[in-house]
Amino acid sequence: MTNADKNFLIQDIAVIVVSVIFAIILVKTGVLIKILTSARELELLGSFVAGMFFTSVFTTAPAIVTLGEIAQVHSILSVAILGALGAVIGDLIIFRFFRDRFSEHLMELLKHQSVGKRVGALFRLKSFRWLTFFVGGLIIASPLPDELGISLVGFSKMKTLAFIPLSFTFNFFGIILIGLVAKIL
Repeated sequence: MTNADKNFLIQDIAVIVVSVIFAIILVKTGVLIKILTSARELELLGSFVAGMFFTSVFTTAPAIVTLGEIAQVHSILSVAILGALGAVIGDLIIFRFFRDRFSEHLMELLKHQSVGKRVGALFRLKSFRWLTFFVGGLIIASPLPDELGISLVGFSKMKTLAFIPLSFTFNFFGIILIGLVAKIL
């Protein structure tokens, strides 16, 4: 591993640590709940704000509750569209960090081991890239952390312009499901 690779890895870890600390502070101080509660009062604009928070493992749960509450009062379709637009913004921020650098670092680690050579060859297969694209999209649609799904999408070497409709579509269907469950309950 070169010095540049080590520096990028340290930067990635630092960004993750800072974002975890920031998310913990938001949750522990109640600021996140206040943001989402005030966003809910703004009605459909709240769907956009909650959608932005729907993307991170640390803020997903309060965002799901907020999206469900808004969907009980407003059209599920409009909540899903605006929420998905907000989620695309959140996903793009994550995508900038995870797309290439995370998959490159993982591949670099795998190069140094004999089993890693086989796994690395698997990652280069076109069918594997399509599988990671599909599984990553399903993870983005689910309440699971988008960071994981975006990392998988990074293996498919997807361009940002292609990622935007993927993110919107899968987040849209995920928020539709949240709205339907909220209406039923």
